[in-house]
Amino acid sequence: MSRTVGTISRGIRTPIIRNGDDLVKIVADSVIEASQNDKFEIKDRDIIGVTEAVLARAQNNYVTVDDIAEDVKNKFGEETVGLIFTITSRNRFAICLRGIAKGLKKIILMLNYPSDEVGNHLITLDMLDEKGVNPYSDVLTLKKFRELFGYNEHQFTGIGYVQYYEELIKEYGADVEIIFANNPRTILNYTKNVIACDIHTR
Repeated sequence: MSRTVGTISRGIRTPIIRNGDDLVKIVADSVIEASQNDKFEIKDRDIIGVTEAVLARAQNNYVTVDDIAEDVKNKFGEETVGLIFTITSRNRFAICLRGIAKGLKKIILMLNYPSDEVGNHLITLDMLDEKGVNPYSDVLTLKKFRELFGYNEHQFTGIGYVQYYEELIKEYGADVEIIFANNPRTILNYTKNVIACDIHTR
């Protein structure tokens, strides 16, 4: 008999996870209950994934904005710090950025363009072509970026992330200079202190 169905993915509903909960038992019980209720079989080599957020909640494994601020201040003092491989996200990186900004005096924020590592676009490929910009070699200041591309909002969230990050950093007490580049070594032209902010390749 030939195989006609590819990979099947299911989201499993669990009880609310709290600090100290037995995550292994909750996950196992939830998957077994779901398989019985929805009549699917759990087979050898099936994969059950648990998000890092759920694991952190069960372990009470959190840091606060103030924890991040204290950490970067202890590491860098009054030095200017460059941030590379940042993603444009209000609910992931922006929270970390608050702590980083709170602990530093000045940040060089390097944004990848036309998109970040997870595909969130600041601008489109067509816009690059129209303006003759080479993302592999061209380094843009914020002023040059605005001259070329104006103010753009994310197609789904409606957020202008460049302005959002600039205002967030200032709100938490740091000066900021924004550049647009895709070669991580570019940041070394601005500061020797660098935080790699990529969350997917750590």
